[in-house]
Amino acid sequence: MKKKLACMLLMGALALSMTACGGKDNNGAASDNQQSTMESTAAGQETGETGSTTAAQNPKDAAKALQSAKKAVTDALGDNYWPDSEIPGEMLNETYGVSAELYDAYLGEAPMISVNVDTLLIIHAKDGKVEEVENALNAYRDSLVNDTMQYPMNLGKIQASRVERIGDYVCFVQLGADTSSVEEQGDEAVITYCQEQNELALEAIRQTLE
Repeated sequence: MKKKLACMLLMGALALSMTACGGKDNNGAASDNQQSTMESTAAGQETGETGSTTAAQNPKDAAKALQSAKKAVTDALGDNYWPDSEIPGEMLNETYGVSAELYDAYLGEAPMISVNVDTLLIIHAKDGKVEEVENALNAYRDSLVNDTMQYPMNLGKIQASRVERIGDYVCFVQLGADTSSVEEQGDEAVITYCQEQNELALEAIRQTLE
């Protein structure tokens, strides 16, 4: 009887020991899995693989690209770059028809003296908004071309202005600076000269943004 009781106690102790060992292995495996998951998440955040991290960086990257594009334009045109006053967001909306919902970054400059019309505007459109920005700038350009009485002395410069899309960016260039050297040759000469200045600016922008 005593031997039978001893055997039963020994078997029970062995069963408990095996259960304890199994639980320890499972807990160890769970810990390893959790550690692996945390390392993968951290790696994704560091490399910008998560959507929220990448999206948060885009406006900053666009703003830096805009500054680089402006420098490229001023380097290309030199003294023939006249815009020197920032276009505020309110004016971008009210005058150019581009509301804040359409872009996440922009660079806009025009001369402080209102009789001059030289303008550089580069807008980084939000996803799916490039066409709306382009349409708004084209509508603004059309209004200038049709309102010949507002800036008669700058008619050639206005007619030479351009709206161009470069990836997610939309540009409006209305440049030319001092056109007095070609004015005696007629309006077509002024337009051609301003078109050349605009193309210089756009080529500088393309090389920076593309």
